[in-house]
Amino acid sequence: MTRPFNFSAGPANLPEEVLQQAAGEMLDWHGSGMSVMEMSHRGKEFISIYEAAEADFRELMAIPSNFKILFMQGGGLAENAIVPLNLSRGRSADFVVTGSWSDKSQKEARKYCDVRIAASNADNGHTLLPSPSSWALRQDAAYVHLCTNETINGVEFQSLPDLKALGSDAPLVIDFSSHVASRPVDWSRVGLAFGGAQKNLGPAGVTLVVIREDLLGHALPICPSAFDYKTVADNQSMYNTPPTYAIYIAGLTFQWLKRQKEGDASGIAAMEKRNLAKAEMLYKAIDASQFYLNKIGKDCRSRMNVPFFLRDESRNEAFLAGARSRGLLQLKGHKSVGGMRASIYNAMPMAGVQALVAYMREFEQKHA
Repeated sequence: MTRPFNFSAGPANLPEEVLQQAAGEMLDWHGSGMSVMEMSHRGKEFISIYEAAEADFRELMAIPSNFKILFMQGGGLAENAIVPLNLSRGRSADFVVTGSWSDKSQKEARKYCDVRIAASNADNGHTLLPSPSSWALRQDAAYVHLCTNETINGVEFQSLPDLKALGSDAPLVIDFSSHVASRPVDWSRVGLAFGGAQKNLGPAGVTLVVIREDLLGHALPICPSAFDYKTVADNQSMYNTPPTYAIYIAGLTFQWLKRQKEGDASGIAAMEKRNLAKAEMLYKAIDASQFYLNKIGKDCRSRMNVPFFLRDESRNEAFLAGARSRGLLQLKGHKSVGGMRASIYNAMPMAGVQALVAYMREFEQKHA
């Protein structure tokens, strides 16, 4: 039986191979007599799972050796507090606000440091991205925060800014929650990256933090010990009990990603090719229609989260009901923007996008 196609923005669909492997190992992991859920995080069995996951993620993302990989908890929302607690050093931080998530980030950071909005696209309804050349960056900023893919609004930075070329020596902090592992990262331009796993890497519960080593050890005195990046790094992410099962599933997903091939490309390069093809197919269908509308500038459209609207919104419920009946799930847009949203993360196969496009055309022909 074919599973429905789940277009949820997160927690999102996981590769079927990963789910099947986890199901097969549920009661007894590799002859240990235990489920991963039951293992001590300090036992040799789980340590082997953790070490493999860390190594696979470093290899997949081509993370340099001078960066630490941390497996934390709390999701992106918690990192909105944890980052300024660790990096602000009692100084200021610059934020580029490009949608709902970066706006949440700057509001949370105000509790711990002086925040300045270096740029914003609020005046165009978060549909275009402000050019880095227009950003008003401060010389004394402790870091610059960027959400590189806005899950709700559907805008994505297609490349990372070079802060040094903009006259700033501050480290760049990126929230890459909703497009991590969908494309390569230029680590020469990044000081810290964080992302919840529940969109592209695994289930809810584990947050990946990749931090340059020189940024460790500067936490404010009020920073809880479990959120001090240096403490977490010094204890191999096990200062407190980590989210063991979520790390295990993420590890299986990393292995799945490593197996992916697309022409002569493999791993992340293969996923980028596949994601470009999926996004192109869906945007092309929307743009060719007089029935649907995407409002995002074509040079900054997200490959992962595609918001679209029916020009006659009185047909929204009928559209969603018809989609559900065809096994196309979770297409309702975020409550703050309305409309529809198709999240087409790594685990969404091309067949899912093809099925969605076919349904959209059928619905248009019936109701136009």
